[in-house]
Amino acid sequence: MDRLDLKLLAALQKDASRTNAALAEEVNLSPSSCLRRIQRLKANGVIKRTVALIDPAAVGRVLKAIVEVELERHGAHHMRTFLAHAKSEPAVTHAYAVSGEVDVVLMLRLHDMEEFHDLCERLFRDDNNVARFRTLFVMQTAKEETGVPF
Repeated sequence: MDRLDLKLLAALQKDASRTNAALAEEVNLSPSSCLRRIQRLKANGVIKRTVALIDPAAVGRVLKAIVEVELERHGAHHMRTFLAHAKSEPAVTHAYAVSGEVDVVLMLRLHDMEEFHDLCERLFRDDNNVARFRTLFVMQTAKEETGVPF
């Protein structure tokens, strides 16, 4: 990737809904060159997908939680199994296998405490490989960035 690719990626991270012509003008490329670069970045997996960022509160997901999970048994199979269950839950927006005192960190977007309770039953209490979990409810968000710095 060259500096034009990075400039184009920065522009796309700010607003990917702009037309190709508008992006090309911003990064000082011809529209055809801009389109070829974007297609190449997609084909190479640099641009994974183009999405709309929705305000969670606008769709009723007002409760944000971070859950740390400790597994009873370790190993690739046990981790894959737990992560597969976590990924199947709509309220789980991020699922990370991590190093340190816990094994997994989950980020949740929930409608209410009842949804959280039901998720806990399915994901933690019904799984005999979950030794313990700890939940942190987000009271205030100081920064939540979707873009990747480069």
